[in-house]
Amino acid sequence: MTSPSSAPAEIEAADPLRIWFRIIRLNRRATNAVAAELKALGLSIPQFDLLSTLTEREGLSQQELAERLYVTKGNVSGLLDRMVEAGLVERRAIPGDRRSNALYLTPKGRDLANQGIAAQRSYVMRTLGTLPPQDLVELERIVLAWRDRARADEDASPAKPR
Repeated sequence: MTSPSSAPAEIEAADPLRIWFRIIRLNRRATNAVAAELKALGLSIPQFDLLSTLTEREGLSQQELAERLYVTKGNVSGLLDRMVEAGLVERRAIPGDRRSNALYLTPKGRDLANQGIAAQRSYVMRTLGTLPPQDLVELERIVLAWRDRARADEDASPAKPR
């Protein structure tokens, strides 16, 4: 058994800020790679986010969709208009609510979303999916612990971001 003073040098040298920057750079690299695959399908990242969100739950209002995408209702409005015009999404009236519509994928939109999900899955399996299973278990544990701390920090903040 090793004492804390004899911990491996890599543990002692762990710098949260350096790790943060590595994660940011990895996110950019992965986003760029997936964006290139989506572009080949004729999709941008925001378009794919909208379509893939609707594969998880159709019938969302524009406000609910914006909340799930972590953007404002105004930010999603123009994108949604273009997706409707392209025949990928349709708005359906919500009975008893003349101000809101429920959003649904068209068959063309669902097909495109599934192609995008397959491209994303392929990239993830070629990269993250090649790590040893125990590393994935540990990574998930760490990410969830970090997420919980980030949520607690957000909840404690007087000015919560939206």
